[in-house]
Amino acid sequence: MMNALMIIGGIAFLLVLYFISVYNSLIAKRNQVENSFGGIDVQLKKRCDLIPNLIKVAGKYMTHEKEVLTNLTALRTQATSGTLSTEERIELDQKMSSAMKSIMISVENYPDLKANQSVDMLQRSLNEVESQISASRRFYNSTVTSYNTAIETFPNNIVAGMAGCQRKTVFQATVAERENVDVNDYM
Repeated sequence: MMNALMIIGGIAFLLVLYFISVYNSLIAKRNQVENSFGGIDVQLKKRCDLIPNLIKVAGKYMTHEKEVLTNLTALRTQATSGTLSTEERIELDQKMSSAMKSIMISVENYPDLKANQSVDMLQRSLNEVESQISASRRFYNSTVTSYNTAIETFPNNIVAGMAGCQRKTVFQATVAERENVDVNDYM
């Protein structure tokens, strides 16, 4: 009888240890997802810091694109409000990327603007930030995929369900971002 209780107690102890191990692993993965999204946030903040300079310089030349510049300013204001959920920030980032692409293509229509050293420097800075955003998105998607796999595979899914772990969304290109850019659309 005593041996049976010890065996049951040992099994219960191992199950508790397993539960703790899986739980801690899932929490570590969730924190890694949040940290990787923070990396995207840092890059988006850099982009938002560059936008006013671009608008200031470009606004002097781009009289016909005032609507695009105004839209970009509004998106920047919304992005820096700090009240957005992860999904809203992902959506806003996609809108800002589209607006930035539109402005950069429009710069090609203004030889004086294109030759301006400030615009050239801003374009280079924005291209660098966009590359860093892209790298941050890839890292985020990797951590989200790892997290989602961990919470959906057996037996982790049992612990994940008890811990309230929810599936995370990866960054995906919008339909507009998947299309080839036609420069003639901006002329």
